[in-house]
Amino acid sequence: MIYRLHKEGKLYVAAAIIITIVFALLLFFFFSIYTIILFGLCFVLLSLMLIFFRNPKRIHVVRDTDLILAPADGKVVVIEKTFEPEYLKSEVIQVSIFMSPLNVHSNRSPVAGDVVYQQYHPGEYLVAWHPKSSELNERNTLVIKRYQNMILVRQIAGKVARKIVSYTQVGATLTRGEEFGFIKFGSRVDLFLPVETTILVKIGDTVKGGITDIAKFKFK
Repeated sequence: MIYRLHKEGKLYVAAAIIITIVFALLLFFFFSIYTIILFGLCFVLLSLMLIFFRNPKRIHVVRDTDLILAPADGKVVVIEKTFEPEYLKSEVIQVSIFMSPLNVHSNRSPVAGDVVYQQYHPGEYLVAWHPKSSELNERNTLVIKRYQNMILVRQIAGKVARKIVSYTQVGATLTRGEEFGFIKFGSRVDLFLPVETTILVKIGDTVKGGITDIAKFKFK
C-alpha cells in the first residue's frame, strides 16, 4: 500500500521533518545521552504526524443502496434514541463514533445526497465522550437529504482536537463515501438517523469511514 499524506497534514509533517533533521545534526555533532533522547522524541513526533495525517484510499464496492456508511474511522460509543434540536427537531437514532489520535481523521458522507444545512459552532473542548460534548464543544453540523430522508452528521472537537475543517456547503451534492471534512487529531462524529433505521453495528464495534455499513433505512 502506497502511503498518502492528507493535505491538512502537510504543514505539520514538514515542521516535524525539519525539527527531526535539526536534532539529527545536533546528535551528530554533540553526541550524548541528552541528544539521543531529544532525537528519539523528535522521531516519535514525526512518526505520530505521519500516522495522524495518513489518507488511505477508500472505495465502497456497493453503489446506489439504502445502506448507510460510517462517516469516520473509530469505535462506536453511543447508540440510542434521542431528540435532535438543532435542525431535524424530531426523535432520531444517534450513533456516535469516537476517533482516537491513531485513527484516520477524514470524514466521509454516509449516503449520496444534497447538503441542505451546514453550520459551524465554536465552543468548549470537553473530552469527546462527555455527554454534553455534542451540544457544548466546537462542532460542525451537516444535514444531507436523500430523497425524503435526512441524515444529520456532526463533527465534534474534543480535548485534543482543536480544529474542525469542512469541505462542503449548502447546495452541494455528495456521493457515498466522499470526503466532506476533517478533524485534526481526532475526536468524535455523531450521526442522527430516522427512527425507523435498522442499525447494523453495536457499541464497541470498530468501523472504517466510507467502508463499513453501519445502518440501513427505507428511502421514501
